[in-house]
Amino acid sequence: MSEQQTAEARRPILEPLALGLTILGALARLIPHPPNFAPAGAMSLFAGSRLGGWQAYLVPLLLMAVTDPLRVALFHPGFPAFSYRTPFIYGSLLISVWIGRRWVQNPSVSRVGLAASVGSLQFFLITNAATWLMSGMYPLTTAGLAACYIAAIPFFGNTLASDLLYSGVLFGLYAWSRRAVLGARSLSEKAGA
Repeated sequence: MSEQQTAEARRPILEPLALGLTILGALARLIPHPPNFAPAGAMSLFAGSRLGGWQAYLVPLLLMAVTDPLRVALFHPGFPAFSYRTPFIYGSLLISVWIGRRWVQNPSVSRVGLAASVGSLQFFLITNAATWLMSGMYPLTTAGLAACYIAAIPFFGNTLASDLLYSGVLFGLYAWSRRAVLGARSLSEKAGA
């Protein structure tokens, strides 16, 4: 069996595993956490790396659209589930999917760490630019943008820490589960031969 055929034979086993871990990442958003310490960026990065084609982009968006109202109902009743920031947040998460598709096809600790860090940085830049542009809290000047970014620095630490932690958990669980599932399958194939 060629390497290509082996990879294709493994796909039906591994896709449900990747989908399940992506869903687990989304559900972890419903656990109480400090501001910006959530698995959304890591979930998107992981989905980009491990889910195929359109699923890589659609699944994280659907999971966010489902868990946002649940999160608000649980922790912030009376607030809207979606706001002017939502398209910017979701757009940034799609960029994290793209980063996962381009940079983490062959995961390693350094690749996942770098991709998670870049994902955190682009999330910080995009979502805070949206706050500066649309919230009315800051003047629409270079100084206003700088003030917005400076005020958001404490939140960046949480975003970076959570993206690194949750990326490590998701990619680590995937690698461990993959070895366990494929190892068991290999043993059963040898026993049947």
